[in-house]
Amino acid sequence: MKEWIRDIIIAVAVAVLVMQFIKPTIVKEHSMEPTLYENNYIFLSKQQYTFADIKHGQIVVFRSNIEAENGADKLLIKRVIALPGDTISIADGSVYLNGELFVEPYIKEPFTSGYVEEMTVPEGNVFVMGDNRQSSLDSRSDRVGLISKSTIIGMAVFRVFPFNRFGPLH
Repeated sequence: MKEWIRDIIIAVAVAVLVMQFIKPTIVKEHSMEPTLYENNYIFLSKQQYTFADIKHGQIVVFRSNIEAENGADKLLIKRVIALPGDTISIADGSVYLNGELFVEPYIKEPFTSGYVEEMTVPEGNVFVMGDNRQSSLDSRSDRVGLISKSTIIGMAVFRVFPFNRFGPLH
């Protein structure tokens, strides 16, 4: 009997520990296609930025200022394009990072809609966009704007479903 109770306590402790580091999430929108599709089941690393800095190209989930149907802050998933101190601009369908054309092989279409006058990302913030630029509400919009690092819940690190695309996210 004591071994059974011990096993349950260990299992609960492991589950609680894992949940401190990993958050399962289901993608609900089309803004990250072709990298992530609606109903993809992914894992977020909740502690990633405790140990390392955010990097260009990482996919993050964050709390936005947009109200969800349940009244809470809507969670969005986007790719980090510019970091604090970077200059970014968008013109003529192209993204420029620190004055150079930013090559993005992961985007759905080779055209980025919208216009962003050259700006420097302030400390504590990042500039994010979806991979499906024509269908993404992101930092190009005043509704989302720059993302405070404090609103980032985690980095998308692994896709669990669909099984034919099972594996790490880059």
